[in-house]
Amino acid sequence: MSADVVPLNHERWRTRPGFLLPGFAERASVRVLLGRFLSDRTGPSPLPERSLFTSDGRFRWGAAPPLEKVVWSREDLDFLALHPGQIQNAVTIIEPWDHVGHNAAGEPLRASTNVAYVLQKVADCDSILLPVWSSGILDLDLLVPLLASSLAVVFEGGAPSVYDESSFSHAACPRDELFALVERLLLARPQCHAPTIFICLGHQLAAEGLVRLVRRGVYDVLGCAEIERDRRGDALSTLQSVCARIREMGEKLEVRKGDDVVVAQGWNDPCFAVARNESPEWGTRVLTPYHPPNARTSPLPKELILAQQVVADSYEAVIDTMVGSDKQVSIEMFHGDEANEEAVLFANWAFRLLHDAIVPYRAVLAGTALAWLLDLPAAVEILCSTTTEAGLLTECAALGIYYRDLETKRTRRSFTCQFHPELLAGQAEVGRAAGPPPSYSALKRDDGARIFARMLYEGALE
Repeated sequence: MSADVVPLNHERWRTRPGFLLPGFAERASVRVLLGRFLSDRTGPSPLPERSLFTSDGRFRWGAAPPLEKVVWSREDLDFLALHPGQIQNAVTIIEPWDHVGHNAAGEPLRASTNVAYVLQKVADCDSILLPVWSSGILDLDLLVPLLASSLAVVFEGGAPSVYDESSFSHAACPRDELFALVERLLLARPQCHAPTIFICLGHQLAAEGLVRLVRRGVYDVLGCAEIERDRRGDALSTLQSVCARIREMGEKLEVRKGDDVVVAQGWNDPCFAVARNESPEWGTRVLTPYHPPNARTSPLPKELILAQQVVADSYEAVIDTMVGSDKQVSIEMFHGDEANEEAVLFANWAFRLLHDAIVPYRAVLAGTALAWLLDLPAAVEILCSTTTEAGLLTECAALGIYYRDLETKRTRRSFTCQFHPELLAGQAEVGRAAGPPPSYSALKRDDGARIFARMLYEGALE
């Protein structure tokens, strides 16, 4: 919390959703306005022209509406639980760190203010901030259901390295607690309408979380002696055969960087899911379609590459569709670590095997200790990459995480992106950048804002 900001107590939070149209920015309105923003590239804003800044030109969390809703304490969290309308019509933003890095001028960037600005300016959608780096997780069993009831969850970036526990130096929120939160969010998506958008560090934590969920599922199944109601043992036998195959692959798979240097050996290596990028990537980049390795020449197992190709043809994502159009899509990159291509391809392959094995036995698993497996993703797709004339920079620039409802046959999606769509062109933090804040028409022209709005719009409709 900034030293010059006295946070408003939750009793002073606005009780009606919306700031530009107080009381009318409920779920249906937000969706319609997001859709209008995406479909009408030239029209004027349908919202009233009113500054989102305070009279002294400030746009800071906790100081005044529309940024007054900050969950600093358990009392604030309990207030949300008792007043569900506050969160059901808002997007919740999780800050794992107090800033996402420094711009060219050496200034720390708090990108969550940009998320709130874009949402309010485009759809008059309120934001609720959870600065867990300061407050801690508070209560995981209460927090996750509350987050799941919001319009969407945005999990922001930060400075730590996923593979280095000591880099998570905020005492209130150690790395293991963030791991637990991310895994719970990944498992909550099949049961709720709130997609999660993981950005930068959030993207890397999600990659680690996906591998951890695969490993946890494999160990739980292989350690199971019997499943109640599995009278002939068919379900357990099938699942254990699949999990033994996944474990064998996970334990031997190598992650390579640069000149074919092995940086991780097997899924227990701390650098298996996330490792140092070959070189830091800063500034404006162009997104390019993801091209999987050549199955004939790559050292990766062919089944991992084939599984990614099948998923790409089986699910409709968002970012890959935009990147695959004729228009050049520019975004802001701001990272030194990256999610490893090998780990993501492995996770997708493993989730597909588990999903197919679970489908015929889901009624047997329901109500047992293995029932949590029903909430696993069905697939994970790498959506795009970044390249320069010198070659490939970041293979996994964004991910689509797909969930298949086995009863309704419907698909739900969450998304991750290594880049910062909310930082807009020039890595500027709204409220600290020189010149006027971005207008509605300027946001329409910004690729990052459009990608961000598209992920929200598509995910919130499911």
